[in-house]
Amino acid sequence: MSEFRFVGVSANGQSVQGTVYAPNKRTAQKKIDTLSSQHRFQLRELEERMVYRYKVRHPNGKVIAGEQKAYNADEIRVALERMGMEVVSINRKLLNLSSKPPTGDVIMFVRLAANLLAEKMPFAEVLNLLVADISSTSLKQVIRDINSDLKSGMEAKAAFMKHQEKLGKFTAYMLGVASQSGNMAEIYEATARFLERKDEFRKSVKSSMIMPAVTILATIGVFIWYVWYIVPQTAGLFKNFESIELPPLTTMSIVLSEWLDRNMIWLLLGFVAAVAGAVMFLRSPRGKFLAHKYMIRVPVIGGLLHKLNIEVFSRVFAILYSGSGENIEVIKIAAEACGNSYMEHQVKTITIPMTMAQGADLVRAMEASGVLTPMALARYRSGAETGNVRKSAEQMADYYEKETTLKLEVAVQTIQTAVSMFIGIMVAFLTVLSAETALIRPSANEFMPGRR
Repeated sequence: MSEFRFVGVSANGQSVQGTVYAPNKRTAQKKIDTLSSQHRFQLRELEERMVYRYKVRHPNGKVIAGEQKAYNADEIRVALERMGMEVVSINRKLLNLSSKPPTGDVIMFVRLAANLLAEKMPFAEVLNLLVADISSTSLKQVIRDINSDLKSGMEAKAAFMKHQEKLGKFTAYMLGVASQSGNMAEIYEATARFLERKDEFRKSVKSSMIMPAVTILATIGVFIWYVWYIVPQTAGLFKNFESIELPPLTTMSIVLSEWLDRNMIWLLLGFVAAVAGAVMFLRSPRGKFLAHKYMIRVPVIGGLLHKLNIEVFSRVFAILYSGSGENIEVIKIAAEACGNSYMEHQVKTITIPMTMAQGADLVRAMEASGVLTPMALARYRSGAETGNVRKSAEQMADYYEKETTLKLEVAVQTIQTAVSMFIGIMVAFLTVLSAETALIRPSANEFMPGRR
């Protein structure tokens, strides 16, 4: 989201100024048009906050280069001259390709900030120190922008939420809340632990699935190559001999090979189109919703992912419940952070409306969503009865954290067993096929036409 500053004049001649956030200038213009019709002012100027590169000469003669965001070059020039610098050049950065910071850098930023805040270091010093220690250029710029906005008096939550696309919505929200709370170090610590846990599980699942996936793909590749090329090259020599009856698997392989030869181009085009269509569909909101809905129902891994989503939901719920008293906002942010769009949709469309409009208690509203396990509901119900919902949410998160860690190993072993069985079936099929081909025994008359 880019930041745009607008300047206008009201009907009584007073100056009106403000900022809006939008993905592009056209969208910003539409937002400002809406504001101008509501508050009755006329737009005079609209500027986008851009990145400028500058070179200055220090009083000691050293030339320093850097980058800074501003609405125009004059703002940077005035600021640098006030610092006693001689401005050499200021140019707008033409290609400002702002990529999302790596997850590891964001986690390191939150973890280091949590450790420094635990040592009672002022937050402004923490940001200044981390800017020099972060390797990601985009994250450096995010920290600089946050620091600048906080110094200019912007509310902490707004300063962090400006960068939710790069930090993540949950991370930006938590850090913004922490800056306004009395337990800043505690919330940073909880956020860092949450991000580390989520990243650790993601890496564990990814590393556990790489080898089975590579093994299956390699096995399928060898199978296709053998059936499509090797068998027709060896057994195909005998198909023109009428007196030789080829075995059924060998005949099937030859027919399949000929069919593949005739339709290879169409098969490749269809495969590419299917993959591209599937990727585009899964990236769409509807596709992502359906994928997440049925993903938690997949045998072995589905239940594990479901419990991970509940663990994240409970962890975030416990963190925010202690940091703010707005239960509706707590439920909303926890649902968004859980990582499953289907669960998020159910909570937002069933749990929250029941809590707000119908006045239902929290546990009954969560149960109606149909996305929490009976064990999780039981823990929340126990917490509601004892008046300690936050503690129950923490206990549920800790329990599922341990369970998912242990069951991940079992799931990996189950997947590896299934892969081994798959490889065994493929090898058995190829062995039978090879044995059939080897049993073909043409007579000598087949190769001596004169004796027929």
